[in-house]
Amino acid sequence: MTSNPPIALVTGASSGIGQATANWLAKAGYRVYGTSRRGAQAMQGSISMLTLDVTDDASVSALVSELIRREGGIDLLVNNAGFGIAPAGAEESSIEQAQALFDTNFFGVVRMTRAVVPHMRRQGHGRIINLGSILGVVPMPYVALYVASKHALEGYSEALDHELRTRGIRVSVIEPAFTKTQFEANTIEADATLDEYRTVRASLAKVLSQSMASADDPDIVAKVVVKAASAARPKLRYTAGAAAARLSLLRTFAPAAMLDSGIRKSLQLDR
Repeated sequence: MTSNPPIALVTGASSGIGQATANWLAKAGYRVYGTSRRGAQAMQGSISMLTLDVTDDASVSALVSELIRREGGIDLLVNNAGFGIAPAGAEESSIEQAQALFDTNFFGVVRMTRAVVPHMRRQGHGRIINLGSILGVVPMPYVALYVASKHALEGYSEALDHELRTRGIRVSVIEPAFTKTQFEANTIEADATLDEYRTVRASLAKVLSQSMASADDPDIVAKVVVKAASAARPKLRYTAGAAAARLSLLRTFAPAAMLDSGIRKSLQLDR
């Protein structure tokens, strides 16, 4: 790498997985820049926080240009910024709400990637790590739009890795399951709620609350990010945590009917 230490840029780094990732990358020897919509703020140790809105082209361009001006290059981009919609029927979100979710979870990644790749290409190396979800591989009902955004990210990342590896740039996706962060607290409610889904919304809220009680710590995910960033031969996909690993294996080897039944049973949908 040309940078000494290497330069890492982590979006959505003010809390949760993004904050843990920034901390672990710093421990691994990276000079880390985190981003937040709320603006620049102090953060632990040498981690610098910058203002960024991944849904705004001008904000993305200005942030990347400023970082290149400061450091001369970017060795690692971690696309972590994202949000979800509280459990609800897919038809309970307006088109505007669906577009807003994709604008952050998917097109935010596209914006950041388009801004960073030219610099990585010129320097002849780079890593891009996208925070996906095991739900992008094993879809769960009543979070259909979030699932769709993460499924799109899977396909985009795989195609992108094929395109860029001959330029010295590798792309990986991290697939965590439930993680103890503020993500659930920051989800937004569906904006076109229907009474027909009232009972299942309440039931799923309880099930998900129970699942979060035994969810993985953000550090588990962050350590996988560091592993992917430092691997000599990085894999395209990395699961993070035992639950995600189990679900990935089930998706690969279990009969479709068994997986379908297991999902419905775990969410108490056939009572």
